[in-house]
Amino acid sequence: MSQPKPITEGQLKFMKPMIGAWGRFNTWIYDLSGGRVLGKFLGSEICIVTMTGAKTGKKRDIPLMYIPYKDGVLLVASLGGAPRHPTWYHNVVANPDVDVRVKDRTMQLRARRATPAEKVQLWEVCTKYYPPYDEYQARTERDIPVFICEPRD
Repeated sequence: MSQPKPITEGQLKFMKPMIGAWGRFNTWIYDLSGGRVLGKFLGSEICIVTMTGAKTGKKRDIPLMYIPYKDGVLLVASLGGAPRHPTWYHNVVANPDVDVRVKDRTMQLRARRATPAEKVQLWEVCTKYYPPYDEYQARTERDIPVFICEPRD
């Protein structure tokens, strides 16, 4: 199998407005239908993560693929293997308390980036749920972060 082509900064600049518009539409339909419509992407489950913007301090709803994990979820900051982290990565690093909606259930969670040792084990879990993550990692030189989102006390 040939090496996947990297995403260029130019492609990312072109994609970013479309990703934002699609995210707002996806969230609206997801909420309207209780997650029955647009609750999956490429066969994988979608959740809506409510987070606080790193720069603005405003609440943001972001539709993301997730992996059920213990009493919370795993989130993978892949951006399809783009050369830099998705915007939501910076939000979660700055403000780790998030609300995660899965269909009609909302969980109050705290996100933390997996340590390198944890990521080795969790990456297998992530790629079992969504095999293209391996291709995304091969496409970029950055280490794609995995966030462990656990219940807040």
